[in-house]
Amino acid sequence: MRRIARAAAAVSLALGVLTTVGSTAANAAAAGSYHGCQDGYVCIYPGAGWNNDQPTHVYYNYGTYNLSGMIGTYRILNNQTDGATMSTCTGYNGTGCEGKLPGGGWSIDKDMTPINSITLQP
Repeated sequence: MRRIARAAAAVSLALGVLTTVGSTAANAAAAGSYHGCQDGYVCIYPGAGWNNDQPTHVYYNYGTYNLSGMIGTYRILNNQTDGATMSTCTGYNGTGCEGKLPGGGWSIDKDMTPINSITLQP
């Protein structure tokens, strides 16, 4: 009976190790960046493209960011996690905000000429 219990414990331990290794590999694959934008960030690219995966503006912390000199179309990528959203706003200091771009890799091409700030919210 002890042999059966030891064998069962060894199999259980081996399966636990395999599950942990598989889980760790999946987490490592999920981490990183998307089009040069690290997980948890909002990135803005000039034009209606990915600019060779090189964003010109990068934001991480929740809050409001005033913008200047952004004329024409830009691509906005919300690579935030945990349901965080971002908004573009026509006024400074986060006033006149329009809609919410969900996180998790959603992007939009937007005329930033009338946009004066963005907000990142949890």
